[in-house]
Amino acid sequence: MRRFWPGGVASRVALILLFGLFALQAISMLFYVRDRADATFRVFAESVADRIVAVTELMEATPAAGRPQLIRSITSPTLFVQTLEQRPKPLGAPVRVEREVRRYLEALGDRPLQVDFRWRRHRHWHDDEDDDGREDREDREDRERELGDEADPWPAPDLLPSREKIAITVGMLNGGWIRFVVSSEETSLVWATRMGFWVTLTAIIIAVFAWWAARRVTKPLTVFAAAADRLGVDVNAPPLPEAGSRELRQATRAFNRMQDRLKRFVDDRTQMIAAISHDLRTALTRLQLRAEFIDDAEQQKKALADIEDMKTMLEATLSFARDDAARESRAQVDLASMLQSLCSDMVDAGKAATYRGPDRLVFDCRPVGMRRALANLIDNAASYGQEAEVTLEEDATEVRVVVADRGPGIPDDKKDRVFAPFFRLEASRSRDTGGTGLGLAVARTIVRGHGGDIALEDRPGGGLVARVTLPRATG
Repeated sequence: MRRFWPGGVASRVALILLFGLFALQAISMLFYVRDRADATFRVFAESVADRIVAVTELMEATPAAGRPQLIRSITSPTLFVQTLEQRPKPLGAPVRVEREVRRYLEALGDRPLQVDFRWRRHRHWHDDEDDDGREDREDREDRERELGDEADPWPAPDLLPSREKIAITVGMLNGGWIRFVVSSEETSLVWATRMGFWVTLTAIIIAVFAWWAARRVTKPLTVFAAAADRLGVDVNAPPLPEAGSRELRQATRAFNRMQDRLKRFVDDRTQMIAAISHDLRTALTRLQLRAEFIDDAEQQKKALADIEDMKTMLEATLSFARDDAARESRAQVDLASMLQSLCSDMVDAGKAATYRGPDRLVFDCRPVGMRRALANLIDNAASYGQEAEVTLEEDATEVRVVVADRGPGIPDDKKDRVFAPFFRLEASRSRDTGGTGLGLAVARTIVRGHGGDIALEDRPGGGLVARVTLPRATG
């Protein structure tokens, strides 16, 4: 059953509403049909029985010449009346029906009374089977051929359509017979089918309306979810409009307050880092000036080299802490061309790098930040893994950049730690790198800022695979 249960809130609300209304209609229809059947039988019991007695007495008192006109004035949609010269061949009736009819017609006294029962199959009326529900098919077919609809017509009252008809034949005291045809309490299949059609049509209309209403009511939830996802990659996104139900407006207001507090926190951190950067640069400049006055040339050279390393580390650290890539504007970029250019730069630097993928793939991203992240991955693979094999793939939902190398790889327990700032794998990578340990941390920060992620895997045959996944629809 879980396979058929929809995943969306709107669809679930619509389905629950539809099932509830359909069940309500079905139960109501059953009660209505039952009440209608009871009402029909009460009409017969309270009214038709009295009419049969009165019509019989009136026909006995009317001359034979005036009876046809009287019958025309008496016959109605609920009671068919006809005169017969002789008693018709009995067709039989269920014991229950005959017992009830005779009880309600006790006022007829000693007049002969015959109760016949017929039921509708398809569009034709047929005789009733015996009390046990068993009747020889050949005898029944012979009886139908003998009677026929024309030889023994059974007009069916239409005001109260039913599956069963009762013919009550009364012998008059002065000769002749009168046959009365009434409907039983069993509702006709035609009426039930018509009722079922309207119930189904109503259910379809309700389903369409329920789906539309549920979608309209839950639309703010979709917008809210999209805004929460966008906040993870862009804290400067515009605030959400407060719309929808009271609870949704309260949640939206709280969400906007949270986003505003996060933005102020990031801005305060950026201003603090800018102040620290200014002070540290001033101190490094003074140290560099003082190093110029060192008499020992060898010591002076080492001091200036240390200061230059400190400047490089400072710039990398400040850049990582400020997260400049997150402030860059997004643009349409040919990702395939960017990767081919990065691989060409590696080759020009004397390193092995190859590209495999489409010639063109347009992707919406922050160009400078994305180039920096991919360059870090490719440079690591080419520098420490002997070669960088870059593959670009795409499908309807995401873009994948796979950077593989043939280096010593990374132990499983350190595959996640290498993304921490300033963490370096000197044991598995060269000790003469000179790096700051921020390359992978910066790359993952930028990729996650685009709504994606980076995962490291062992390469079959030796080496490491860095798999970058980027969603197509990014905030």
